[in-house]
Amino acid sequence: ARRNAAQLVFVRGITHTPGLTTVSGARRTLLLGLDELERAQSNSKVASQSSSRIFLHSLPEVSGSSPAEIAKEFDKVIDTLKSRLATRLLKLRVDEIEAKVRVQSTDADGNPMVVPVRLVASSMGGEWLKTSAFIERPDPVTGVTREFCVIGEGEDAVCMLDPYDGANVIQTKRSIARRVGSTYAYDFLGLLEVGLIGEWEAYLGSVSGQSIPSNLFEAQELIEGEDGELVRGKREIGTNKVGMVAWVAKMKTPEYPEGREVVFISNDVTVQSGSFGVAEDEIFFKASKYARENKLPRVYIACNSGARIGLVDDLKPKFEIKFIDEASPSKGFEYLYLTDDVYKSLPEGSVNVEKCPEGWAIKDIIGTTEGIGVENLQGSGKIAGETSKAYDEIFTLSYVTGRSVGIGAYLVRLGQRIIQMKQGPMLLTGYGALNKLLGREVYNSQDQLGGPQVMYPNGCTHEVVDDDQQGVASIIQWLSFVPKTTDSLPAVRESADPVNRAVEWKPTPTPYDPRLMQSGTDDAPGFFDKGSYKEYLAGWGKSVVIGRGRLGGIPMGAISVETRLVEKIIPADPADPNSREAVLPQAGQVLFPDSSYKVAQALNDFNNEGLPVMIFANWRGFSGGSRDMSGEILKFGSMIVDALREYEHPIYIYFPPFGELRGGSWVVVDPTINEEKMTMFSDPEARGGILEPAGIVEIKFRLADQLKAMHRIDPQLQMLDAELEACDDTDDSAAIKDQIAAREELLKPVYLQAATEFADLHDKT
Repeated sequence: ARRNAAQLVFVRGITHTPGLTTVSGARRTLLLGLDELERAQSNSKVASQSSSRIFLHSLPEVSGSSPAEIAKEFDKVIDTLKSRLATRLLKLRVDEIEAKVRVQSTDADGNPMVVPVRLVASSMGGEWLKTSAFIERPDPVTGVTREFCVIGEGEDAVCMLDPYDGANVIQTKRSIARRVGSTYAYDFLGLLEVGLIGEWEAYLGSVSGQSIPSNLFEAQELIEGEDGELVRGKREIGTNKVGMVAWVAKMKTPEYPEGREVVFISNDVTVQSGSFGVAEDEIFFKASKYARENKLPRVYIACNSGARIGLVDDLKPKFEIKFIDEASPSKGFEYLYLTDDVYKSLPEGSVNVEKCPEGWAIKDIIGTTEGIGVENLQGSGKIAGETSKAYDEIFTLSYVTGRSVGIGAYLVRLGQRIIQMKQGPMLLTGYGALNKLLGREVYNSQDQLGGPQVMYPNGCTHEVVDDDQQGVASIIQWLSFVPKTTDSLPAVRESADPVNRAVEWKPTPTPYDPRLMQSGTDDAPGFFDKGSYKEYLAGWGKSVVIGRGRLGGIPMGAISVETRLVEKIIPADPADPNSREAVLPQAGQVLFPDSSYKVAQALNDFNNEGLPVMIFANWRGFSGGSRDMSGEILKFGSMIVDALREYEHPIYIYFPPFGELRGGSWVVVDPTINEEKMTMFSDPEARGGILEPAGIVEIKFRLADQLKAMHRIDPQLQMLDAELEACDDTDDSAAIKDQIAAREELLKPVYLQAATEFADLHDKT
């Protein structure tokens, strides 16, 4: 067999059940095929990068429809099935779905006849499961199909002998991408279209009177022109020579049914492992600059191997070694050299040399092409600066679909907002290189260094997804909260949930889940429109909850406070055998270093997205213990003030029922920080103050003050005080004092409560 030949897995089936051309019938039959394919792929002989094909032959004859109508209906059926079964189709690597149906028709003389129609959804041309349909024309003698004629091309219909493409460049590239656990860059365009269909179906399920618009998704590739600038165009998929591609996609979304434009930039992992060379850096830089200049959202799909490491391969078989002792090479060598003939055959300037007895000793290797040295690092610095600038000026989002190394990891972090697939680690150095550095086998996978179990709890990753279709759906959902350009108003989506309805879910005095206050439950709707709230950064700074939702169709950022005890887990370091996993409890309603930083970062993100923000303030203060003081609680708490001062959109601060805001936590969200943008509201049952009532009593209403109140209010103590004042006998005075002391001891608990209530009354609205 040919080495590294593309492996194909075929599933063929015959159905006697009518209805294959309907959505329900096609879904039922396709699911059977996918089940068989899943069983077949459990065989150890099936490679992880194999390609799968499904063929279904429907024997019942279809009546009442022409072949053209069948082909048109097939387009709709495949669009629906792609949106509903995308996850399984991707997991099972289905590149072609084919169905053969028999259509009842009549010939030119009006005689009944059966027309065999072949319906194909194929990814072989580059687009994901693109549909086509053919009428089969069999040989009248043998019955074997002689040619396949395309349906829908008019009188000049194209006929071909074989409609099947063999293994081609695209299929090879798709196999390479699957080998590293990702999806071929150009296939993401198909996934985006499927994700849009799914978003529309979910939206139309909640509103009425609308339908999915035509031409839902269109993409134009950004290609370098003769002047070096990027221009919109189109080229054959798989013909790119540079491992970086970019598109401008026009997407018709529920909030922008007329269409919005988004710039997508993606590594092509099939070109030199997706590494960053000079050419790749230039494409990335120009595409990002294009997004900034046009004020468009920029989405980066990352799967790469970091900056490109280059050597002059032509020189490898030509150099010689000058050993110290030719008879004993293990003693070492003095220099590398070239013979006179080899040196003269090299291009001028490709090496720096000096004369030696053997020929020419090599001092420097220059090469003849750019991109084999630090110029790749210069390009990495260039695109790092561009990404940092892009975050400040436009909406940036990164999706890590496969391993992202070095500059690739820095780029996604500089873009701040990150969606990470479970099989997509972010690394600075591979685990193999670290093991060599440590001198022993410490790490056994890249996930130990930068997988979701590392990047999600440390706040780098905002959201973790299981596969690329789920990742694309998350990209589309995040974009739905973002204006079409940076100078546009927030995107408004029609909502079936009336804005003037009551917020029925109400917090309790005991600890509760703050997410329910925003999303609500099936029985009690919450603050935001039903089904619109989504949490981000859930794995980090768990004492604060960050999310986005819609209020009356208007997108908003949301910051709320966890009232329950949470745990912060610090993992053990595999390189240190003495380290142990540490579990640190964090009390509810308290700002810790990580949660303070989380609030500040969320405010910066919301500000750049052009969102108004709702802060459900419910903090008792900052954690001021020695561990948190050394953990820079002051620094991160101050960052909240900086973020609020620079905020350019409305900020609403709301004290929920039974909430409280005290001490430093009030200071960092006080409306005087940004009076033009900030407004504060409170529920009548909420509280605000410098300290909690119990703390105020310890300072401002101590026992002496409580005793004065007892003697002023309690009739029995007043009577005993009068008796003591009138008594002259020492023994009687002592007895009265004992009675007073006993009475005071009896009243202390209730007067402490009264003092606490007195202090609490100062904190009410």
